[in-house]
Amino acid sequence: MVDYSKWKDIEISDDEDDTHPNIDTPSLFRWRHQARVERMQEQEKTKETIEKKKQTTVEKLKDAKEKLQRKEGNLDELKKIIDELEREQDRVRQEEDELRKKEKMQPWNVDTISKPGFAKTVINKSAINRKEEELTDEQKEMNLREFIKKYEKQMKQFGMMRKYDDSKKFLQDNHHLVCEETPNYLVIWCIELEMQEKHELMAHVAHQCICMQYILDISKQLEVDPRACVASFFQRIQEAETEYKNQFLGEIEAFKDRIRKRAQEKLQKLIEDQEEEERKARIGPGGLDPVEVFESLPEELQKCFETRDIGMLQEAMAKLPPEEARVHLQRCIDSGLWVPDAKSAAAATSGAGVEDEAQEPVYVEVKSKGQETKTDANEQEEKQ
Repeated sequence: MVDYSKWKDIEISDDEDDTHPNIDTPSLFRWRHQARVERMQEQEKTKETIEKKKQTTVEKLKDAKEKLQRKEGNLDELKKIIDELEREQDRVRQEEDELRKKEKMQPWNVDTISKPGFAKTVINKSAINRKEEELTDEQKEMNLREFIKKYEKQMKQFGMMRKYDDSKKFLQDNHHLVCEETPNYLVIWCIELEMQEKHELMAHVAHQCICMQYILDISKQLEVDPRACVASFFQRIQEAETEYKNQFLGEIEAFKDRIRKRAQEKLQKLIEDQEEEERKARIGPGGLDPVEVFESLPEELQKCFETRDIGMLQEAMAKLPPEEARVHLQRCIDSGLWVPDAKSAAAATSGAGVEDEAQEPVYVEVKSKGQETKTDANEQEEKQ
């Protein structure tokens, strides 16, 4: 989440609810605002004075250098004048730097937080009576899809921009992008890029996403149109002190960490879904997974299925306790590892291939214990 504490120094007229009961609070707020406006006017006059002095000095210096180049008048006197004008130019530049630093250190207020970014306002009449908070999740999702369908190319263009000035101009020219849908789309795009292992591009788009989120957060806190905060944000981020920039970069790194985590979760979910589809595709007639059943069999029975040796399989079953053998046999039938009716099953699956030897059915007739005893006795009589 964006740390709102970085905006705690914004100056407003009514930032104190706790005043003395004998003080007229509205009047107090008006006086504070008037005092701030007068300070700003005085500062503006000082700026104009410095600018005039700067222009005058530049013109005089240019004129003196031209006279010296043409060798008009007293050359020594001209050189002294040029030296004095250059020193004056340095003093004016120093005053200008001090004034700029003073402006930078002053807290923001409602009169300086933003400047007009466009000359006209386009009103969405279909949403004029409906606030964003009143929309349902389904409506928000539908709006996002429509917005992406209409402006995806422009949002990607903004996400690829590298310079603050380019980003500012692009948003001012395309002010319809300054809304919640743009960072929502950029988040989705970041996750897709991370899943595609395009890590560097993801990191850059994440930077643009946080820029947009900062603009929206400022507008919410000040309760102004977010489009009016575009210029002020980009000016602030380019002229910001080290601490502010470090906070901004820290927010980006935290966002990228969340993107990586979410991308990993989505990849894991895709893998699990694919494995589940494969498992469903190989489910046997009784609803059991042949792979799971095979892995649950004793090692000796597993070797029988791997070698597809029916005789060995019957011998291994005979060694097991009757109840355990019956359980394994039923699980093999339910998973498709063992098909009771060998002839019909072989005919039904004639020519069909298999993907795994462990999953290949063994087509034999499963006989009851009494039938198996009679068959063994008949075989012994025939041998004799």
